[in-house]
Amino acid sequence: QVQLVESGGGLVQAGGSLRLSCAASGYTFNVYNMGWFRQAPGKEREFVAAIKWSGSSTSYSDSVKGRFTISKDNARNTVYLQMNSLKPEDTAIYYCGRSKGLSTEIRTSRSEYAYWGQGTQVTVSS
Repeated sequence: QVQLVESGGGLVQAGGSLRLSCAASGYTFNVYNMGWFRQAPGKEREFVAAIKWSGSSTSYSDSVKGRFTISKDNARNTVYLQMNSLKPEDTAIYYCGRSKGLSTEIRTSRSEYAYWGQGTQVTVSS
């Protein structure tokens, strides 16, 4: 069965960096688009970044553009989120998701993702 396991979260001061990892198993990793979403307390889960199955294209929310970088390693079945210049408003649980189907288009809507990991907490102190 499809499994996604996030890791790499933690507590960091504003301006610091973290790298999140999402290890995937149970399906053919290199044919599905992948995304990162986050959910802060009392808020909806929101799109952060996504990457095309080939790794040739990426998309970012305006709030993280220029600070976060999504990448994938098909040999390790892993997708990463490098987060730099972190801000207190980046505090949230971060989830990785796998797209519902095969697509050449990167999707930013939560409804386009069928599988999720358990999440990893990122806390940025001011």
